[in-house]
Amino acid sequence: MNKSDLRIVFLGTPDFAVESLRRIHAEGFNIVGVVTMPDKPAGRGHHLLQSPVKQYAVACGLPLLQPVSLKDPEFLAQLKALDANLFVVIAFRMLPREVWQMPRLGTFNLHASLLPKYRGAAPINWAVINGDTITGVTTFFLKHEIDTGDIIAQESISISPDENVGSVHDRLMTLGADLTVKTLSSIINGTLTTTSQDALVGDTEPTPAPKIFKDTCHIDWRRPAREIHNLVRGLSPYPAAWTTLSDAADSTKDLTIKILKTAVSDHNSSAAPGTITAERGALRVATADRDIYIIELQPQGKRPMDIVAFLNGARISPSHSFINP
Repeated sequence: MNKSDLRIVFLGTPDFAVESLRRIHAEGFNIVGVVTMPDKPAGRGHHLLQSPVKQYAVACGLPLLQPVSLKDPEFLAQLKALDANLFVVIAFRMLPREVWQMPRLGTFNLHASLLPKYRGAAPINWAVINGDTITGVTTFFLKHEIDTGDIIAQESISISPDENVGSVHDRLMTLGADLTVKTLSSIINGTLTTTSQDALVGDTEPTPAPKIFKDTCHIDWRRPAREIHNLVRGLSPYPAAWTTLSDAADSTKDLTIKILKTAVSDHNSSAAPGTITAERGALRVATADRDIYIIELQPQGKRPMDIVAFLNGARISPSHSFINP
């Protein structure tokens, strides 16, 4: 088989998927169609926002489908008419059986974890939130149960103790594009092999990586400092961990603040969790064990800023504290 024989439909939406699409296209693989989400209204003017995958596909003149429903008969007919023998899925919706079973060579997915660990919508976030030191990417063939199909290949990277999810995301995006191209090459060369995820259970236990919600991001200062630090970096820069700055003297001035960067102190906390102390251009917060320093934050309605800039404009008094959930 050569590259022109491998007729590929690519399904994806965000930036994470674009890098793999770009690499596949640049390597000369035969992309016969791209499927992405419909345009969505955004901003105050409700202007239609195109997905990053759509923007790339349009710029390169690739055939594009944007179904509202993946079970729509008209969409299924259009997809079948592309006569693809392989689907590649990266950061897209859950596919119905009618879609992923369509191509003769199957449908493979690039997932941003070392499966079977972190099955679900937010694997990169949860790896950092949980303080993992290693993560990676996996290609696997789809089956009905989400993220459970047979593994084709995996690549891993280390996570440094203070690295945030934005940095890990970008490195995995590049690593994932490399692995996607390698997987396609193995299909063409006839060297592809697979491993059942069940065979890996024991060495790597299946763990969930559910979608991140607002409550997930709410900081509980009653937790240990290291857990809070990992939560902050696992949500930074987006969607960001948050807390409420409260003034006991005037509760009407409560302010929601996103915490973007922290550092764990060597000193044990002596005050109630959430108690804050402003000193010499630094902001220290008491937790369940050690104090934690706020390095970068974003007050509601303002841009991200370092702590020095925040303290220059804020009047922090002994009556201020961060509220626990």
